Amino acid sequence: MKNILEISRLCMHFPVHGGAFRRRVGTLKAVDDVSLSIAPGETLGLVGESGCGKSTLGRCIVRLLEPTDGEIRILGQNVTHRSEWRMRRFRRKVQMVFQDPAGSLNPRMTVRHLIAEPLNIHGIGSRGSRRRRIIELLDMVGLPTTALEKFPHEFSGGQKQRIGIARALAMDPRLLVLDEPVSALDVSVQSQVLNLLLTLQQELNLAYLFISHDLSVVRHISDRVAVMYMGKIVEMADADKLYDRPCHAYTRALLSAIPTPDPTDRRRTPILPGDVPSPIDPPPGSAFGRRINHPYLEATIGMDLTPRELEPGHWVAPDPCAVSLTDLQRLGVDIYQ
Repeated sequence: MKNILEISRLCMHFPVHGGAFRRRVGTLKAVDDVSLSIAPGETLGLVGESGCGKSTLGRCIVRLLEPTDGEIRILGQNVTHRSEWRMRRFRRKVQMVFQDPAGSLNPRMTVRHLIAEPLNIHGIGSRGSRRRRIIELLDMVGLPTTALEKFPHEFSGGQKQRIGIARALAMDPRLLVLDEPVSALDVSVQSQVLNLLLTLQQELNLAYLFISHDLSVVRHISDRVAVMYMGKIVEMADADKLYDRPCHAYTRALLSAIPTPDPTDRRRTPILPGDVPSPIDPPPGSAFGRRINHPYLEATIGMDLTPRELEPGHWVAPDPCAVSLTDLQRLGVDIYQ
């Protein structure tokens, strides 16, 4: 079965300017050499700390940002550097739901106009068929028809996110890029929106790229999980496999930070030492090893840290600063050479 999305060695670098003449003084590598794929009906969770490049990757996929290098394929077609008018057909296939539901909705437009906007832009259907489609979408996301003539400020945060989801579904897409869609919502509302997304996925056979920093939420909704650090994928596997046996030290640190509901649990969460290195012109070698000042850091300079398949479906970066010697041997890496 053809993948909905295939990304190959994608990079998104931003120039950094400084000085009195605003000359270029560096490059911020927000996304650096990322490869992944999403099959029809699959949910790929993308996790990592704030600032690791998750949202930038999502914006590159929907072409809100023009990638610096690499390749994006949607349904087998290369859309990486297509012009705006040639992208129109593919924009129907990939839509995005943003983190802040209030900020993504025009406060001067009613719900009817907000959801109808993509249909109008693409010239889909007559006025009557568009209205029927809008009512159908509102019903799908659990909102009454009385919401049609209301403005965004008249709704709660969860209802605003439902409107955003309805608008994203208006074009009948195959893939939704969900950029932390529940992080701005109350915990009780989060579960409602997550269950709605799961229901819509089953009914419409949607594929999701679910971006989040909350690993407990990601485990609930994802089939596979990719862990991102400093613009790179450091580990990717089936959700159960990654949560049961994380191989990268950064993944283990993220998992250990998940809060437990047991008040008697006295375990101590290991805290990563050091600070996240600057993504502006990062030094060579392992970014994770540099953060923790690992003794094997020098060995990683010049090493190819592109993720390799440790076992079927489980990929991990062969980083001596983060992966056990046993797993390095299975990956075919000998640090003593």
